[in-house]
Amino acid sequence: MDLFLEFMKMVLPASIVLVAMYLTVKAFINKDFELAQKDFQKKIADLRIENSKTTLPLRLQAYERMCLFLERISPNNLLIRVNDPAFTSGQLQQKLNYEMRDELNHNLSQQIYMSDEAWTMIRRTFEEIVSIINKAGEKVDKGDRGIELAKKIFEEMLDRQSNPCEVTLKFLKDEIRSHM
Repeated sequence: MDLFLEFMKMVLPASIVLVAMYLTVKAFINKDFELAQKDFQKKIADLRIENSKTTLPLRLQAYERMCLFLERISPNNLLIRVNDPAFTSGQLQQKLNYEMRDELNHNLSQQIYMSDEAWTMIRRTFEEIVSIINKAGEKVDKGDRGIELAKKIFEEMLDRQSNPCEVTLKFLKDEIRSHM
């Protein structure tokens, strides 16, 4: 029994010191971990702010360019810009389709700064305008004067409930306003 008591006299204080050291080291480690975690969170927030300073102007520019794109492919503006009195309907249709594709190709890179939904609407609007031009082209003889095709395009636009360019423009404006 004496041996046991002697053993306990040595082990008990050593155990208490060991537990105290463990709790002290654990507290330091937890404190350092919390500080490191807070520092990490602050760095992440700073990076987001810095990233926002860089990407926000690029995003705004992309939305501006796509609004301009939609204005340029709007049949009203497109016909005024492209129409030549010397064109036949077939030539005008070909020129309109070429201009549309050229405008799209010129702005393809802007999609990386836009939401998927916005880009999908822009593509859908583009395809809709091409479809309007081609439907109108089917209703006139290719040898007719270009003005006949222009009239049919305007008729196709009037038959629609809404102008696809205007709908998409409104969506883009609303989306960018919601992110400001």
